[in-house]
Amino acid sequence: MKFTKKIFLLIMFLFLGLVSSKETYSKEKKSKPNYNYVVEKASIYSDMNKKENIGTLIKGTRVNVYETKEVTKKIKNKQGKEIDATIIMKKITYKDVDKTKVAWIEDTYLVSTLNEAVDERFKNLDFTEKEKKEYKDNKRVKVRGIYVSAHSVALKGRLDELIELAKKNNINAFVIDVKGDYGELTFPMSESINKYTKSANKNPIIKEIEPVIKKLKDNGIYTIARIVSFKDTIYAKENPDKIIVYKDGGKAFTNSDGLVWVSAYDKNLWEYNVTVAKEAAKAGFNEIQFDYVRFPASNGGKLDKVLNYRNPDNMTKAETIQKYLNYAKKELSPYNVYISADIYGQVGSSSDDMSLGQFWEAVSSEVDYVSPMMYPSHYGKGVYGLEIPDANPYKTIYHSTKDSINRNNNISSPAIIRPWIQAFTATWVKGHIHYGAKEVKEQIKAMKDLGVDEYILWSATNKYENFF
Repeated sequence: MKFTKKIFLLIMFLFLGLVSSKETYSKEKKSKPNYNYVVEKASIYSDMNKKENIGTLIKGTRVNVYETKEVTKKIKNKQGKEIDATIIMKKITYKDVDKTKVAWIEDTYLVSTLNEAVDERFKNLDFTEKEKKEYKDNKRVKVRGIYVSAHSVALKGRLDELIELAKKNNINAFVIDVKGDYGELTFPMSESINKYTKSANKNPIIKEIEPVIKKLKDNGIYTIARIVSFKDTIYAKENPDKIIVYKDGGKAFTNSDGLVWVSAYDKNLWEYNVTVAKEAAKAGFNEIQFDYVRFPASNGGKLDKVLNYRNPDNMTKAETIQKYLNYAKKELSPYNVYISADIYGQVGSSSDDMSLGQFWEAVSSEVDYVSPMMYPSHYGKGVYGLEIPDANPYKTIYHSTKDSINRNNNISSPAIIRPWIQAFTATWVKGHIHYGAKEVKEQIKAMKDLGVDEYILWSATNKYENFF
């Protein structure tokens, strides 16, 4: 009797264990997403028989496939004869901002990886999941920031005024120039910099950075070091063999501002920028923000055939920018600082890199924060169906933010979206409106309506008093 009972208990134990194992496997199988990616703009339907078209998905959209059905339909062949044709339909879910939606799509529009879905020049980009850290002694904050030039920091009393302004208006972060628009270094740095430049550090605007950082932190201000990456007049003058030139004649290429650009392929400049970033980290900055992390505007890439970018490794623009940010991230990891990148506002709404090297998913996957410059004045006539985007701050920011969020939905380790918004009046835009507190609030509301609660105000003059 005892022996039989033991056998019975053993059998029950094994049975329950098997059931439990099957249930665990079933749950794991059910919870593991089966991602596919849309290879071109495709229609989606409410049912597998395609009776109701409920919209379209753009190229590169990530979907989760959880049901496959074969549908037989009568179609006419070239001879006009009616024949049976089998179409494979897939039931999917996809994310639209933060909502999960259900639809059916033809199997022919889906591929198994994002690399297969993107255009040829983006197939070498790395879309794999990346580790995004939080540092124990440098906690993440939800940034509500303003740009502060090195001159404002150095000007007696102005920094104190901006701190008081921040306290009264719920601002908790300052973006401060560390390597400026011409390549100037704004505070004294160690001799390690001399390996890369002879003159950039000769006359820094901020004479001592440590007291500045201390004052800001004592007042609850999160500090972000702005480093202009590839627009660098000083470095260009010292390294003329590194600048972008015309193939025919070797004349330096310039944009409308007349400034030359150093090639983003120059790995010595990569090292220089990251060395500056390390100096900023050692000085106490919480975050490194890379600006002008791109190639210069080249008329949508039309000038590429006549320009010499000095590209020894034959890399695409987008691949180069991603590798630069990846290199910076790895080098700066021991310093416990976060990494952010400024990109064009329309990159999130573009199917390519706008010939700048800024492909949304490639940038977002590398950095902790991505800051699209969503100034309404910078969007052309008719963008998002708006006659004058500058005169529609809410709608412009809403559309741009929505597209950016949906691009983030395509990858597993996206950056936090923290847009730059407009705190200036764009008098050069035909049909522009005056920007003040109302227009800033509209931009912030557009983001918040979509769940984005971080932002930075840009004013080149740092005159923010009328925007709160």
